[in-house]
Amino acid sequence: MARGWESKDVESQVEQAEAERRAAQRQTPTAADLQRESLLLTRARVVRDLDAARHPRHRAQLEAALQHLDGEIARLGGSEQQL
Repeated sequence: MARGWESKDVESQVEQAEAERRAAQRQTPTAADLQRESLLLTRARVVRDLDAARHPRHRAQLEAALQHLDGEIARLGGSEQQL
């Protein structure tokens, strides 16, 4: 009887491990997701720097960077933008 109990316990542990593995695979972000997140974070930093910038050349450079980032985000299919 003890032997049957142990095998059921092992079976449930195996099933639980497989379920956790499947859940982890579903939550793994793709390379495009990671790149998009990186672009959004960079965009947020550029916007913050643009708010603080006073020199016209620096502001122009940041505005060009913001335009480029928006284009890259759009290319990846991200219509929403964080500010």
